[in-house]
Amino acid sequence: MKNKLKKILTGMSMAVLVTNTHAQTTPSLSARFKDGLKIYLNDDSTRYIQGTGLAQVWFRYNDNNPGSTIFGTPKKETFDVGLRRVRYQIMGQVTKKVFFYTQFGINNFNSISARKTPLFFHDVTAEYKVYKNYLTIGGGLSGWNGTARFTSSAVGSILALDLPTIEETTNDVSDQFVRKLGVYAKGQIGRLDYRFSASNPFAIQTTTTIAAGAPVAGLTSATNTAVYSTKAPEMQYQGYLKWQFFDKESNQLPYSAGSYLGKKRVLNLGAGFAYQKNAMWYRNPNPNANGGIDTVSTALQQFAVDLFYDSYINKEKQNAVTVYAAFLNYDFGPNYIKNAGPMNTANGTIGTASFNGAGNGAPLIGTGQVVYAQAAYLFKKDLFGKNGTIQPYISGSYANYQKLKNPVLIYDIGLNWIMAGQNSKISLDYQSRPIFSTNLATGDISETKASRRGQIVLQYQVSF
Repeated sequence: MKNKLKKILTGMSMAVLVTNTHAQTTPSLSARFKDGLKIYLNDDSTRYIQGTGLAQVWFRYNDNNPGSTIFGTPKKETFDVGLRRVRYQIMGQVTKKVFFYTQFGINNFNSISARKTPLFFHDVTAEYKVYKNYLTIGGGLSGWNGTARFTSSAVGSILALDLPTIEETTNDVSDQFVRKLGVYAKGQIGRLDYRFSASNPFAIQTTTTIAAGAPVAGLTSATNTAVYSTKAPEMQYQGYLKWQFFDKESNQLPYSAGSYLGKKRVLNLGAGFAYQKNAMWYRNPNPNANGGIDTVSTALQQFAVDLFYDSYINKEKQNAVTVYAAFLNYDFGPNYIKNAGPMNTANGTIGTASFNGAGNGAPLIGTGQVVYAQAAYLFKKDLFGKNGTIQPYISGSYANYQKLKNPVLIYDIGLNWIMAGQNSKISLDYQSRPIFSTNLATGDISETKASRRGQIVLQYQVSF
């Protein structure tokens, strides 16, 4: 009996010794998960696989555009709850030089949407670091866009309630929520951050959301009014460069932050472009033919300059100021205009409808010039103790479009309640938009000055 007990104790001692030795040479499982849903694949944490998620839920009141209907029923106003965005990301640093990124989810799901809306891919990219941080090349379905900073926005850190959709000019017409299939090159050389891409735009015959003035059947009957061409699309080329005066921003992903919540000091001056040959076409009278009409193809051309400033005032208190301003020059061909309204509150019009179309639509994108700006002040991080702090903001766009007789002024006034950084945030926003009407006698499209409409949105954002 004593010999058996002695053998058991000896075996237990050896097991403990082996376990302790193994623990000293192999990191614990908890160390692999030290940053949440981020699994480290090696001991120095340089290789990993990471998962994130985000949901933005809207509780909204909208004063609908004149003549709006929901499935044929006139609706002067709408109260609704919707999922503005639901996103999941999986990314990984596979080797020292290879990185992959995927993002999938849904956008704009409310009570008039098709039920059981399936998740779809926003991004699927793989890239290879050619030389340090100077040059990385990649490809796939991506948002490595040009033109302006917020042509590719980081949706989890939007400053105002919603991202500047006025900088997403081809959204869901020739792209998939600003993403296209193609290749890109990016890098940082000193203070210079750059990106260039070449992509295949989607044929507009495949879009599920036909923009105003862009029918899939072909040209409109109007002359000198450009729409998207139904010919096979040419390649699109984009680029954006920015000079980073203070802290450098990460270029691991294509999406730019709206606010760092007092954790960084950033001042960037940027410029960008987008170009696509024969993307648009229009009808034009032929003076050499008796009553003849020519079909003219024209390029999509965009250029922008912008300035982004986001900085703490006191590094310890993390109170901060954010300012962004952009000048955008859009050329889609003569008199192009696109109406849009995020997660539209109506799906039809009747009677004396406005040029805006249904629900919360407004003339958002067109041939012409735009000034967009936003500004915010973030109070100190512990303003309400454990309940976080607040960030009041204003944002707005002022656009002169060739098609319209008056400028388009859209503005937002709002407040972010930052409870746990960007992981738990409540936003309250009021937006005002103009109403445009068509003069049947002259064809002029002018603002109806006394008929502005507004919406109030309460958003809850949760992310991990």
